[in-house]
Amino acid sequence: MDPNSFQDLDSLSTDSGTLNDAASVSAAATNYSSIAAATSSSSSSSSPAALSRYENQKRRDWNTFGQYLRNHRPPLSLSRCSGAHVLEFLRYLDQFGKTKVHTQLCPFFGYPNPPAPCPCPLRQAWGSLDALVGRLRAAFEENGGNPEANPFAARAVRLYLREVRDLQSKARGVSYEKKKRKRPPPQAPALPPSSEDQ
Repeated sequence: MDPNSFQDLDSLSTDSGTLNDAASVSAAATNYSSIAAATSSSSSSSSPAALSRYENQKRRDWNTFGQYLRNHRPPLSLSRCSGAHVLEFLRYLDQFGKTKVHTQLCPFFGYPNPPAPCPCPLRQAWGSLDALVGRLRAAFEENGGNPEANPFAARAVRLYLREVRDLQSKARGVSYEKKKRKRPPPQAPALPPSSEDQ
């Protein structure tokens, strides 16, 4: 990525002529997947051909967040973006989620595979949000952002992700505990042959 893209994103996000001033954030923003598709198709011609899947996704996520900042009312510059704005972005993305998160009043609360449909909301899965924040944290620093001022590494963002993980774990009956690596059992050292065997 261009080292000056941090400044480019900053200057783009202050452009106020992109949307009607009366539009709210939700009305101004468009479907997350269409933003990601539009930004990836528009920038794919200028990117090197040998980027990994992770790098491509990180670039798409970075472009999507930049689009969100430009569509924000009032437009936000990246340098003024805080952890609160990142939380607003993550909550905005929930409307495009595909993971059913049962409410406590739902009879299927705590069931991983409910037997019937229910009216509970669809949300972004915790794992998707966690991975997204990780990619955006890395992209922020790669594009010239100060690591100490990284809004994606803010304490509020970490607490929000923990809260989402715990809520979804209870609501869906799915454990998000870290899997412990199984270590092979220690083998007993070979004993020298005893004097009786000789």
